[in-house]
Amino acid sequence: MTRMLLTLMLTAAALLAPEAVVNADVLLIEEVRQAESMTLPANGMNQEEVRANFGVPAQVHQPVGEPPITRWDYERWSVYFEYDLVLFTVLKKGHVLDKNKD
Repeated sequence: MTRMLLTLMLTAAALLAPEAVVNADVLLIEEVRQAESMTLPANGMNQEEVRANFGVPAQVHQPVGEPPITRWDYERWSVYFEYDLVLFTVLKKGHVLDKNKD
């Protein structure tokens, strides 16, 4: 009885799993497309330019390491600076889909 139940559960999981993977892929692709159309701080911008173009960050973290790396957190993304210049911008997971504003 236990083997039969286990077999049934595994079969059901196997049948449902491909659909979940396909949906996840579609969501990821759509998120990447939306992210590409967002206006974000570009590499090489300085902190003054970022603040002027995107406003005051929700949180500013203290510099860490050498060279000093600073992180500014905004609602949907974080900006990493080396000294005063943008290294890269990272989108926060789940903050892109179904959002029409930058």
